[in-house]
Amino acid sequence: MPGSTTSAPTVDLTLDEALRVVTDALLAAGYSSEEAVVIADHLMDCELRGLSYAGLARAVSIIERLRASEPPQPVRVERETPVSAALDGGDQVGYLVASRAIGIGLEKTGSQGMAVVGARRTWYTGMFSYYLERVVDAGFVGMIAGSGPPVVAPHGGTEARFSTNPIAFGFPTADGPVIWDIGTSSITYAEVTLAGRLGEPLPEGRAFDPAGHPTTDPSAALQGAFAVWGGHKGSGLALVVHLLGMLAGASAAPRGVSDCGFLAVVVDPATLGDAADFRARAAAFADSVRATRPVDGGTAVRVPFDRSAALRAETLRRGSITVTTPVVNTLRRIAVAE
Repeated sequence: MPGSTTSAPTVDLTLDEALRVVTDALLAAGYSSEEAVVIADHLMDCELRGLSYAGLARAVSIIERLRASEPPQPVRVERETPVSAALDGGDQVGYLVASRAIGIGLEKTGSQGMAVVGARRTWYTGMFSYYLERVVDAGFVGMIAGSGPPVVAPHGGTEARFSTNPIAFGFPTADGPVIWDIGTSSITYAEVTLAGRLGEPLPEGRAFDPAGHPTTDPSAALQGAFAVWGGHKGSGLALVVHLLGMLAGASAAPRGVSDCGFLAVVVDPATLGDAADFRARAAAFADSVRATRPVDGGTAVRVPFDRSAALRAETLRRGSITVTTPVVNTLRRIAVAE
């Protein structure tokens, strides 16, 4: 969990060692070398940015889900226009489906100035900011929303109706990206899953058991519901994001970890004005936000993605990450056993 510590034993791995551990496990599970590269790159970026619950630990969940399911089908385009595409993910992991969707969106935006791409029948899509970096690097503005199985209770309730329903926006500026990426639940599915693997409690106030009582037990939370983020305002946002995922063709309440919705909108700033001027004005505005007078005793004000960029740069400089030993051992057993 962000900012939290774990009591589980840990091991330091060089970045090359960590990449090899996760790639070997993905290959042993049946992914092709090309697929393993796509998935591993995303998981390693999570580790670089300090999001360990979404990094190598997520690889274990991917492999468990893959083994428990029928073999996935190829991703295919179901509908298409010059500015849109609707994909059937074929029950492939979302890292692969979203990568394909963003590639289509970038191509269409390059030729048409904008694009909307939706995907259904996918799962575990990871950090939307990862995909938005591709969008921003191309000079475009992007929005991504995603839905999934019901695990989150709406504000005032204790039964699951929403998924963790992330939403993210990315903007190019003359001084680096501004990317805002949030989940609309008070805790992520990956955080709860990792806490369960390590036998650790959840923070107070983040989840309900099946009877609707507050719980810190990850297993009870997975059978009950997570709390929504942001009170009634966050609950409303979660509902809207869920509907956007449904717009992409996903079910309102898929069973298990399946049929997540993914909706991406990409816009070239040049369709509305001078793209270079927008990037310059966006950079100036971001700097003005950073220059805001902080509260007494507070630290400097940040713009979304500043922290991620700084943590990634520091991890790359250090050249290593710290991973819980049970996760590393599990991935190594998978690689040897298959």
